[in-house]
Amino acid sequence: MKKYMILGIAAIIVMGAVFVPRFMHKGDENVKFTTLTEEQIPQQIMNVLPRYIAKERALSCRIDNSVYVIVTRGEKRSSGFMVEIDKITQSVVDNKHVMTVHALYKDPTPDQVVNPVITYPYVVTKTKLSKLPDKIKLKVEYKK
Repeated sequence: MKKYMILGIAAIIVMGAVFVPRFMHKGDENVKFTTLTEEQIPQQIMNVLPRYIAKERALSCRIDNSVYVIVTRGEKRSSGFMVEIDKITQSVVDNKHVMTVHALYKDPTPDQVVNPVITYPYVVTKTKLSKLPDKIKLKVEYKK
């Protein structure tokens, strides 16, 4: 009898180790978004952007029931640097909504003619979400 109880407890522990993480981490879900032109960016974002643009990061903000995602590349010493958002995913990890922003960076080539001017590349998108994430991650890939 004792042997069956130990086997039962071991089975419960193994099943818990296998199935609990699946419930804690739901699969990634793609987020629909539209990349905005400078004219389409809400004035509220344009007003606060100078505070955040000098560093490389991903940010989100909510304006009038819409969630916007911004990726900044930080200060660059010439023109020719670009950033775009390839995709945005969201998942639930430990009951927290986590947004992952997949950004594509493009740098000037060595033979490309660029202006020696300080630039701050960034991109702003409007998502179909209405709720801000609890955490936001930036994943970067360099584009040739």
